[in-house]
Amino acid sequence: MQTAIQRAVKTKPERKENITWIRMKKMKMLYFMMFIPMVMLFIFHYIPMYGILIAFKNFSPGLGIWESPWNNFEHFKRLFSDFLFIRALQNTVVISLLKILIVFPAPIIFAILLNEIKSEKFKKVSQSISYLPHFMSWVILSAMVIEVFSPQRGIINFVITLFGGEAINFMSDKASFIPILIVTDMWKELGWGAIIYLATIASIDPQLYEAAEMDGAGRFHKMLHVTLPSIMPMVIIMFILRLGSILNAGFDQILNLYNPLVYEVADIIDTYVYRSGLEQFQFDYATAVGLFKNVVGIALILGANAIIRRKSEHGIW
Repeated sequence: MQTAIQRAVKTKPERKENITWIRMKKMKMLYFMMFIPMVMLFIFHYIPMYGILIAFKNFSPGLGIWESPWNNFEHFKRLFSDFLFIRALQNTVVISLLKILIVFPAPIIFAILLNEIKSEKFKKVSQSISYLPHFMSWVILSAMVIEVFSPQRGIINFVITLFGGEAINFMSDKASFIPILIVTDMWKELGWGAIIYLATIASIDPQLYEAAEMDGAGRFHKMLHVTLPSIMPMVIIMFILRLGSILNAGFDQILNLYNPLVYEVADIIDTYVYRSGLEQFQFDYATAVGLFKNVVGIALILGANAIIRRKSEHGIW
């Protein structure tokens, strides 16, 4: 009797292993497809983490990463005594907060408005036009923006001078530069950012709209009481992820648009790291600045997710 029970106990794990192995064999192509991006992720994102060590060292290319002497957190002490870094940090936070307040809600509103359009043809054309800027690099878009706001050739200044005003060099004006950043970033990412919300809206049960109509709800009330609450979990997840990148104010955009005349309001952490690391060859100090930025980003994601999980059932995990 005991031997039969023991055999049964031994065969159960074996059966589970066999079933698991059979399933893996059936999905071998899916595992193979997953293997390639995992290898790329490991090579390009995890192996380079070894280089973070130079943030804690006085790095010398001749000595290498491991042989360079430790600096007792000298670079991190320097961060908050460096006026240029403090200015870049302030500018980064200001620009990121403005983008969260203005740019982040724009795709949500755009997706809801697109959903309310009855003409499918007009909806498809509007979506296609709104997607186009996303697929252009900031090198191309920045040249277009600079031409539009050019004091000599720009259409904006042409209209101003047409009505008797004087041409304004918008790209060198501190008061105008930040609004230009916000508007152009919204223009570039509006359509692409709306895709995920349109997909969420498409998954809403039509019976909810039918029930709302039976209760006498109009289009606005259905949008307010059915569509918006249904996409709110996705909005929360995207907000948490966006909050985690609050110290990423748009490196490509600002690098291609700014100039020394607007450094005071436009120089951000990423451009500061670029100048310190690649132009001034302070690789160790630039790495320390980048590490600080990433640690703050992780802390913000964890903190925002914990707060939202306490107040509601939605969150990343």
